[in-house]
Amino acid sequence: MLYTPVFANSAALGGLCLLGTLAVFGLIILASAIRIVPEYQRLVVFRLGRCIGSKGPGLVILIPFLDRGVRVDLREQVREIPHQTCITKDNAAIAVDFIWYYKVLDAEQSVIQVGNFEAAAQGMATTTLRAVIGGILLDDVLSEREHINNMLRARLDEVTERWGVKVTNVEIREIVPPKKIQEAMDRQMSAERERRAVVTESQGKREAAINVAEGEKQAAILRAEGEKQAAILKAEGEKQSQLLRAEGFAAALKRIYSVAQTVDPKTMTLQYFDTLKAMGTSPATKFIFPMEFTGLLDDFLRLRQSGEAQDRSSEE
Repeated sequence: MLYTPVFANSAALGGLCLLGTLAVFGLIILASAIRIVPEYQRLVVFRLGRCIGSKGPGLVILIPFLDRGVRVDLREQVREIPHQTCITKDNAAIAVDFIWYYKVLDAEQSVIQVGNFEAAAQGMATTTLRAVIGGILLDDVLSEREHINNMLRARLDEVTERWGVKVTNVEIREIVPPKKIQEAMDRQMSAERERRAVVTESQGKREAAINVAEGEKQAAILRAEGEKQAAILKAEGEKQSQLLRAEGFAAALKRIYSVAQTVDPKTMTLQYFDTLKAMGTSPATKFIFPMEFTGLLDDFLRLRQSGEAQDRSSEE
């Protein structure tokens, strides 16, 4: 009679533990059966190993122990490819790193067609990069990044398309050439900058010389124009001066002539004799013949010429 209550308590405790275990097991099954899928994800459901499609977004209920769900992110993802050593077409070793963007378009194919998409895509990206760089010269690699980006994107997209993934963009971040090539590029850049500086300086000197020559030309033209105008003005002044002098002489002669008309002939004769007297008293050695004497000479010469003419006629 004393052990009956103890046995009853033990049985009740065991029942409670069994119920608790069942409740926990039920909660675990319920939790595995209910899935909440966000808007940017899809749940690819496999039932007994067979894909029955993608579910979501929202509340998705799976059959416990029969269904298995694989989450697939539909957002655009970005992955980085670290520095890869590549050999260019002209056998130059360079290190290239780039990033690439992709987006899952078909959730089922991204799970079924490839086991580890990111690892497979990274390996494909590195091999594609080496293949693309291997067909391009070093100078083109350094100057045509956009072309290389497009080639990488096109080739990666061809491979990932069967996985239900779209490669949206590829961007090369850094290209590191060998040290010797980098030094040669630096020297080439310095030489190019020096050449540009020399060209710019020579163009400046040329423009300065042209400006100086143009200035001298304009100055010479202005000086010539000034000298021309000065000569014209001087000639005009001389012309006006000569006209004024001629007019003055004409007026003076006219005045003299008008005054001479009123002079008495006897007065003129006296003035003539006074002039001869003044000239005769001058110490200079001059021979002065009065007008009357020259008139006599003229008459004598005419008489002589007439006599000679008569002699010649009588001889004939």
